[in-house]
Amino acid sequence: MALRSRKRGDNGGGATIAFLDVISCGFGAMILLLLITDRSNPITLEFSDVQLDQPIAALQQTVFDIRGETQILNRDLNARREQLSAYRERVALLRRELSNVQGRFQTSNQSSDQVVEEENRLAIARQSLSAEMQRLLGSEFTRTNNVIGGIPVDSEYIIFIIDTSGSMFYNAWPRVLEMVSEVLNVYPEVKGIQVMNDMGDYMFPAYRNQWIPDTPARRQAIISTLRSWSPFSNSSPVEGITRAISTFYNPGQKVSLYVFGDDFLPGGSITRVVETVDRINQLDNQGSRLVRIHAVGFPVLFDLDPRYQDSLYRFAHLMRELAERNGGSFVGLNSYQ
Repeated sequence: MALRSRKRGDNGGGATIAFLDVISCGFGAMILLLLITDRSNPITLEFSDVQLDQPIAALQQTVFDIRGETQILNRDLNARREQLSAYRERVALLRRELSNVQGRFQTSNQSSDQVVEEENRLAIARQSLSAEMQRLLGSEFTRTNNVIGGIPVDSEYIIFIIDTSGSMFYNAWPRVLEMVSEVLNVYPEVKGIQVMNDMGDYMFPAYRNQWIPDTPARRQAIISTLRSWSPFSNSSPVEGITRAISTFYNPGQKVSLYVFGDDFLPGGSITRVVETVDRINQLDNQGSRLVRIHAVGFPVLFDLDPRYQDSLYRFAHLMRELAERNGGSFVGLNSYQ
C-alpha cells in the first residue's frame, strides 16, 4: 500500500509540471499570435479642430495665383521694354533731326549776317557815291526826280507804322521784314528813324517821343527786334498815324510815314479818318502837307476767311485816299509771302 501510494505521488507531480508547461507555452503562443496578427485602427487620443489639409490647399492655390501674376507681370515687363526701346529710337531720331535743324539755323544765321554785312557795305557805298556826286556836281545840285518805284524819297525822317495783329504777324511777317529793309535801303542816310505799331506803341520805349539815330547798328537792331515784335493791335492804323504826326512833325523837317497793314475793320469810318488826318496834317504855305503818308497793303485776308476780305478792301480804300491827299503813294502787293 505504501509503495502504490508513492508511485501515484510521483506520477502526479510529473503530470502537473507537464501541464503547466503546456499551459504556459499555449498562453505565450496566444500572446505572440495577438502581437503578430492584431492590426486594429489606432486609438484617437484627442480630436483637433484644425484641418491640416485645408492650409496646404490654400497655400498651393496661392502659389498658383502668384505664378499666374508673375507671368502677367513678365508679359507687361517685356511690353514695357519694347516700348522703352521704341521711345529710345524715337528720341535718337528726334535728336538727329534737332541737330540738322540747328545746323540749318546756324547756316541761316551766317547767311543773314552776310546779307546784313552786304547791306551795310552797300549803304556805305551809296553814301560815298552821294558824297562823290555832290563833290562833282556841286552842293547846289538837286535831282529833278526824287522818286523810286513811284515813292518819293526826299524825306529826312521816316516813321514805320506797322500792323502787328495776328493776321499780319502769323502770315506776312517775313514779307514785312523784307519791305522794311527795302525802304531803309532806299534811304542810305536819314536824320532820324522811328518804328511804331498801328496803335502808336513804340518798338523802343527808350526813344519815346524822340528820333532813333540812323546808324548801321540801329538799322540792324530794328530788323532784329522786328522779327519777334508783336504788341497788341486793333487792326486800325488811325491811332499810329495821328500820334506820329502830332508827336514828330516840326516845321522845316521832311517826314514820311510808311504804313504797313492788311485790314481796316468795318467799325471805323473812312471819311472820319480822312478828315481827322486832314485836320492834323495841314497844308503849309507852299500847299504841301506837313508829312507824307505812304502805305503798303498785304493781301493776307484773301487766303483767310472770305468774310474778312471786305476789311482788306476798306484798308486799301482808306490808305489810297490818305496817300493821294498827303503826297504819298499806295502800293498793293500781289503776294504776302
